[in-house]
Amino acid sequence: MELIPDLWSLLAVFLITLCGTLVQGTIGYGLGPLSVPLLVLIDPGFIPGPLLLSALVLTGLMAYRDQHSINLKGVAWAVPGRILGSIGGAFLLGIIPGEKMGILFGGMVILAILLSLSGIRLRLTGGNILSAGILSGIMGTTSAIGGAPMALVYQRQEGPEIRGTLSVIFVFGTIISLTALAVIGRFGLPEIKHSVVLLPGVLSGYLLSGPLTRIMNKDFIRPLILGVAALAGAIVILKSIH
Repeated sequence: MELIPDLWSLLAVFLITLCGTLVQGTIGYGLGPLSVPLLVLIDPGFIPGPLLLSALVLTGLMAYRDQHSINLKGVAWAVPGRILGSIGGAFLLGIIPGEKMGILFGGMVILAILLSLSGIRLRLTGGNILSAGILSGIMGTTSAIGGAPMALVYQRQEGPEIRGTLSVIFVFGTIISLTALAVIGRFGLPEIKHSVVLLPGVLSGYLLSGPLTRIMNKDFIRPLILGVAALAGAIVILKSIH
């Protein structure tokens, strides 16, 4: 696994992660669905470990920024679910052939989009948070797209609570997923090197997202991110099939 060499690819990676981080930094999730299918087209080595490590940096910063709005009860229910889901996700990665990973990544993008568009309004109960945590763990470990299930159960909450609570959940969940990947040999020095390429866009997006949290209309940005992600996810699947 080698770092991408050309300037245009580096610029594309920067813009992809910048946009994805801007979305997540303002509405609480979105880095994975937007970034994964596009990054896979540039270099599959960015997924899942490197993007997860970069997301860990982002969610840590977001959790600190919105620390006063964190719902600790939600975190307590979600983390066990992420542990169970991450174990299942690691198992799936261990049995799926490498040449089929593009189909998995693209499929997870489509699943995340369908969950976002489903119109499902789940009550914010411990059982629902636990279940969402399990699905989030599976999706996060296999494809670095674990935000949609958690966003479904928190979609009725206020912006700061969504950003703060989901960020803490994602911090714990990402650490769990990275640990599971390390155990099966899918996260090490090569993945850390790849994550370095992603960090400039992630850090820039985070810095820009702060002033936008009060003016960004998630009803405007949501169709855009879902449309781009759906197109890119379909391309990834078709590329893997052929």
